[in-house]
Amino acid sequence: MKLSKWIALGVTTSVLTGLTTGCGGSTGTSANGGDKGTLKMTLLAEPQAMDSAKADAAVTFDILNAINEGLYRLNKDGKPEPALAAGMPEITNGGKTYKIKLKDNITWSDGSPITAHDFEYAWKRTLDPKTKSQYSFMLAWIKGGQAYNEGKGTADQVQVKALDDKTLQFTLEHPIPFMTAQLSFPPFFPQKKEFVEKYGDTYGADADKVLSNGPFKLEKWDHEQSLTLVKNDKYWDKDHVKLDKVQVQIAADNNTLANLYQSKEIDVARITRDQVDLWKGKPDYQVVPQLYITYVEMNEAVPALKNEKIRKALALSIDRAALSDSVFHDGSKPPTGFVPYGTQETGGKQFRDIAGDVLPKYDPVKAKELLQEGLKEAGLSSFPNLKLTGDDTEDGKKAMEFIQGQWKKNLGIDVTIEPLPHKLRLDRGDKRQFDLLLFNWGADYNDPMTFMDLHESTSPFDESQFKDPQYDQLIEKAKEETDPVKRTQELVEAEKILAEKMPVAPVNFRAYSYLVRPNVKNLVFFPYGAEWDLKWASVE
Repeated sequence: MKLSKWIALGVTTSVLTGLTTGCGGSTGTSANGGDKGTLKMTLLAEPQAMDSAKADAAVTFDILNAINEGLYRLNKDGKPEPALAAGMPEITNGGKTYKIKLKDNITWSDGSPITAHDFEYAWKRTLDPKTKSQYSFMLAWIKGGQAYNEGKGTADQVQVKALDDKTLQFTLEHPIPFMTAQLSFPPFFPQKKEFVEKYGDTYGADADKVLSNGPFKLEKWDHEQSLTLVKNDKYWDKDHVKLDKVQVQIAADNNTLANLYQSKEIDVARITRDQVDLWKGKPDYQVVPQLYITYVEMNEAVPALKNEKIRKALALSIDRAALSDSVFHDGSKPPTGFVPYGTQETGGKQFRDIAGDVLPKYDPVKAKELLQEGLKEAGLSSFPNLKLTGDDTEDGKKAMEFIQGQWKKNLGIDVTIEPLPHKLRLDRGDKRQFDLLLFNWGADYNDPMTFMDLHESTSPFDESQFKDPQYDQLIEKAKEETDPVKRTQELVEAEKILAEKMPVAPVNFRAYSYLVRPNVKNLVFFPYGAEWDLKWASVE
């Protein structure tokens, strides 16, 4: 997921409770002066339209997860539990066919019933090639889904079916061990056909064009400024929702966030760098490691970046340890591969422990040699004037400035940095309209595949336009491999190809540092997936 992460499988989440004081004295009073029904938070960027079929960014998934839900929801321990489903799925056909009953008396926020037909419609809409969903690949796991998405089949051939109003059945192409948890991910949320079609292209674009079925409703959306969520009185589990309102400000600057927290204008803030040193050791401070990688994508449509030695020179000339410490300084670590620490492989072990350190070491001398060799091979007398594009957040700009400085110092090349608003940066990546792109990806599920299949030549997220038949073959074999040992080895071999070809240059394994008001209870932070879950949160 761009700028985020998803699905916790067997990983304990952080439930923040019992914090008492902070830097500069007690911070026990909420940002609302004693209003126990309201929580004040922030987003780092403007969300996309609230359309679960089209969304692909973290800030959008955070809000979607608050105002909607699917058949299952991750609980406080990161395990899937029935949400709109009445119970756990009935799984047959060697792990490929799922039959799921829905709860009685579940409704949309307009009072209309939620049915199995809403799931069938939403899933097929995501797969419809006209929707142009970047997350259609997940629904393509359903038999017939890939063919329909590629325009080679029909919607009727997709094997997801509402057997009746309360029963949904679907059949996968092959067994997926984490599928039940995956059903809590927004692309698997239901949608009401009549509502979606009423608004067409503007569906989800404003508060009055959003229909909810989750703990909260989107009451107000001042674009680029703030969002207001209110408790959904039609939600089936409303008795366990403690908050009446959540006010969300959009603020991209970390110092601004820290200042808002210190002045008690918000209850939760994510912090980096100097702010971490100020708050570390205080009761308000919390670190949550993420399954999250930042890397530089190198667009191979750019002639110079087609050359493998030039790409490796750009990668080897970045001091990853210095970047993680000086730019983020929040628990982040320098990467040693393309799959972050904490990611589990099929057998339940840590993939990073098995694969080891596959990235070449920071080596500016070797990098300069590779650059000269690569330029000669590419028939270039000098490195071209290229742009490094990224988010215009404080972290994004500082990371780009650091990388720009490393390339100037170690390679003697000048690269222009181009900070863009988050939505525009996403659009540039989707359309492959960049030279070099600072890209963020967090896990959609706890398995190395969520990082590895990004670089398949058929992936909608292969924005570097990397193509390697051997890599594609290894990933496809791993997708269907039932032997966990063989599957892991295939993924290890695939990661080695990435380290050799270097279509992207990993620069950071991310962690998040938070400040949380002591009287905020049960706000859940996941190490991947939606950044936070508001369902159980309260202000005391």
